Order: sequence, then C-alpha cells, then structure tokens
Amino acid sequence: MSEPESIIDRFFAEDPQRGELGVDHDDEHFRSGFVSIVGRPNVGKSTLINQILGEKVSIISPSPNTTRTSVRGVLNGEGFQAVFVDTPGIHKPRSALGRRLNATATDAFGGVDLCLFVVDASAKIGPGDRFIAAQLPKHTIVVVNKIDVTKENSLVEQLNRAVEELGLQDAEYFPISARTGKGVRGLVAHLASRLPEGPRYYPSGIVRDAPDEFYVAELVREQLLRNAREELPHSIACRVTEWEWPYIRCEILVERESQKAIVVGKGGAVIKAAGVAARAQLPEGAYLDLIVRVERDWQKRLDVIERLGY
Repeated sequence: MSEPESIIDRFFAEDPQRGELGVDHDDEHFRSGFVSIVGRPNVGKSTLINQILGEKVSIISPSPNTTRTSVRGVLNGEGFQAVFVDTPGIHKPRSALGRRLNATATDAFGGVDLCLFVVDASAKIGPGDRFIAAQLPKHTIVVVNKIDVTKENSLVEQLNRAVEELGLQDAEYFPISARTGKGVRGLVAHLASRLPEGPRYYPSGIVRDAPDEFYVAELVREQLLRNAREELPHSIACRVTEWEWPYIRCEILVERESQKAIVVGKGGAVIKAAGVAARAQLPEGAYLDLIVRVERDWQKRLDVIERLGY
C-alpha cells in the first residue's frame, strides 16, 4: 500500500468527490457483491451506509450499539451492484443481547466479497480495534472516518498508527467523512472496481431489503434514543405488532416500570414527540399507534431477543 503521507497528499490535492460510480462493463461482465461494514460502536458505520446510498436505511443515534441486526442496503451503479451490510458495533458484552450483537457482527466477516473496517480518525487505536482487525479477512479496506473533526497532521499520525497497530499492512486505507460525504465517492468508485463479476442480486429499484415493519420499528426506536436518558437506550426495543395501512401499531419494550415512565414522559410528551418525528418519515396518511410495555430483563432472555429478531 502507499505510505499514509502520500494518501493524504493525494486526498487533499484532489476533489474529494473524485471517481465515477461505474466500471467498464458489458452485459457479460456485470460486477456485483456483498460488502460488510464493521467496527467498534460509534465509529460511523450507519452514517457511512446512509451516505453511500443517499437514503436512510440504518438508524443513527449517539448511543452505542444502535444497530442491532445486519442491515442491508443496495447501491446500483453503472455496471455494478454493491450490497452493503451494516453491522452492530463489536464491544465487550454485558448481556445476552450484547453477545448476540457481537455474533451478528462477526458473522458478517465471512461470506462477503469485501470488508470495510471503519476506525475513528479522532480517537486512538484501541484494544477493540486490534481485536476486530485480528479477525478480518485479507480483502479488507480500512476506512478512517471523521476526518471533518480531525486536523490533517493528526490524521497522518492516525493513519501511521493504524498501519502499525492493526497489523493490516496489506490493506488499503481511505480517509473519509461519512457525515459530510468527503472522500466517500472515491471510496465507492474503488469498491465498484474491486467487485467480482456476478449477477444482480436485487431489482434495480431496491435500496433496502428490510421489511417495512422492521424499518418503521427502527424509526420509532431512533427517535426514542435521541431523547432517552443515558442508562435507558439499551433497554428499549421496538416491534410492529399490527399493520393494516394506514394503521400501524408499534410496541415499545422496556425492562422496568420506571423506564416506562421515562419513555412516556410527562403528560405523554416524549412518546408523542417520537411518534410525530417517526411519522414524518413515513408516507402521508400513516397512523402510528405507540404502546409501551414492560418485558422484565428482556436483554438477558434469549427467547425475547429471538422474538424481536436480534
């Protein structure tokens, strides 16, 4: 691979939106494949997949482990189709849910054509990064995210540390900002050129493969996470239990009665605000009925975890 300094020089000297989203092809040489996005919690994996697709397929919040399942998003370009798999952040688990999330993420390492390993340009390379790097396949591309909040000299140092500490000397490194989109177009153009020849796995109009019920439940959870207290996010789960358009009934699970009061809020303010914000992202006319229910210690219960689809 190139030295980190030359990567930075090239990156800042050129238009960060460089690269055409297409590959040379004919009908017999269409390229396609699956690309997993892995990394520690809060490094920007979901923001990246949304930026790549130009549409929200994965919810975002400041809370760690917002993503709880492998969320697939489909990018259709000129001569290629890339299926991106967003995964939960790999962390030290403290519950059955945490262990399930880690298993979901590590399962995504195999059976894919390319792997994007996202690290935070504004934070030191830590044991969690090294733990993940040790398990990654050879076809890994290291994405150094959050360059919009990192000074250039610090970014050079971070790239040097990444090369030295991750043990991925043969990997390719791309500095980007998933939030602003800087460098993302060049990354995607490179990915498109690396995909193998293959079929179109999804119709060209498909952007996400999650059922509508799952997507709506996630939109509700996203809004609750943005307003919940620090200790509450991991205890919230959402699922759609009834769908007869335009009526949608979404059940919100918490682990204790005290948490139920927080989710509802004074005079119902919190749950009402979450419903309004989630409904604004749905087709006009949707009626969203939110119900809060206590499912004691559900994070520790595999039967509930599986029922929720995690």
